Amino acid sequence: MNPKNLKLLWFRQDLRLNDNPALRAAVAAGSILPIYIFDDVNAGAWQMGAASRAWLRQSLATLDKSLDGKLNIFRGDARAVIAGLVKSLPIDAVFWNRCYEPWRIERDAQIKIDLAARAIETRSFNASLLWEPWTVSKNDGTPYRIFTPYYRNGCLSLTAPREPLARPDNIRLHTPRLPDSLSLQTLAPQPARNWQRRMLADWQIGEAAAHHKLEAFCASTLDNYRKGRDFPALASTSRLSPHLHFGEVSPQQAWHRAAQTAMHADNDGTAHFQRELAWREFSYYLLYHHPQLPAKNFNPRFDDFQWLEETSVLGDWQRGMTGFPIVDAGMRELWQTGYMHNRVRMIVASFLIKNMLLHWRHGANWFWDCLLDADLASNSVSWQWCAGSGTDAAPYFRIFNPVLQSEKFDPEGAYLIRFCPELAALPTRYRHKPWEAPREILQAAGIELGKDYPLPILDLKTTRERALARFKALA
Repeated sequence: MNPKNLKLLWFRQDLRLNDNPALRAAVAAGSILPIYIFDDVNAGAWQMGAASRAWLRQSLATLDKSLDGKLNIFRGDARAVIAGLVKSLPIDAVFWNRCYEPWRIERDAQIKIDLAARAIETRSFNASLLWEPWTVSKNDGTPYRIFTPYYRNGCLSLTAPREPLARPDNIRLHTPRLPDSLSLQTLAPQPARNWQRRMLADWQIGEAAAHHKLEAFCASTLDNYRKGRDFPALASTSRLSPHLHFGEVSPQQAWHRAAQTAMHADNDGTAHFQRELAWREFSYYLLYHHPQLPAKNFNPRFDDFQWLEETSVLGDWQRGMTGFPIVDAGMRELWQTGYMHNRVRMIVASFLIKNMLLHWRHGANWFWDCLLDADLASNSVSWQWCAGSGTDAAPYFRIFNPVLQSEKFDPEGAYLIRFCPELAALPTRYRHKPWEAPREILQAAGIELGKDYPLPILDLKTTRERALARFKALA
């Protein structure tokens, strides 16, 4: 099929056929040419990290299969790629779903100008958010800065999130695949390092896998979500974040599927799960209204904060060798699986920022490269929240004690020994703080601190006091 007038469908962070507004509109308009562009030119400092690239390759493979092998893949400046396509092919309209990162907004605006100059129609849609950032504001028209009023007074006062859209019937695809379309192997070569291969072995990737995970979560986990989501040893979270980031499932699908579960079961997990979806929304909201967030402090007072310049111990944190088991377990989980439980993310971030006194950007950059769900909005907002430089009013005193957090949220140490198996032979009470174990206990467990497991790299009490003093100096 090679029609005179083609509709160019540009897949981005919406790698699915169900609940895809741009796809439905393009199919209704005529025959489509589906494309994906890996734009590492306009991304600048925010080129996709290594873990995310590994996921992307698999996700595109499943999407291509769903499109009967007709997905055309390109790499480079999206503006130039689209210009070349509309020049060489009879394309009269371009469809896409909106993205909200600052560099993408700027690039997409230029593409719309280019296409308008050629009298080519452009149509964009919302497929990634429940409420778009410009639709939510305070009574005076200014954007919210705090989550709770944003969610309660802003989002929930608007129209409820739209119902998910069905996959369109009779998708008419341009054939054959374009000769200059790249193979997936060329776009994103098979990971050469065992790191990425091992990481992907823990996941099922693609639209079908995302829906299976959502269904399983709603059927067996949602009812315990409120209480269980803080305990990293339990399978009490959805683990949908990579699927949401790449658009294998939409937030609308997650929101309404959870709501349907609440209609048929007596549980309070739905409201809490929907609130977590809203936190994701809030991160995009803040990034849209404050595009400097990934690189600059939201609160400019923190520009004068005295961070330590000595980063020799940063590697201990990255490798999970700090001597604090909950921190080390979290960092090893990240390295091994491309994921980290949310409670543990807060603990390891607090440790880096408050105890090690290293700039939050060190942590944000490491997460960006290692997380499968690396998301510019959530990553930037979350690290600034932990640092105290974000939107919270007075969070400098929020310093997570890793031992107390571990004892409270992993009382048996099950999560700890999953990723720090060298501690498994210790009695439970010493798994959280092995440095307090008597010599005979350590010997019986076959552990020599400093050899089999590291000694603590810092003192929690003195580093906490140091952090509080420096943070208070900004007040």
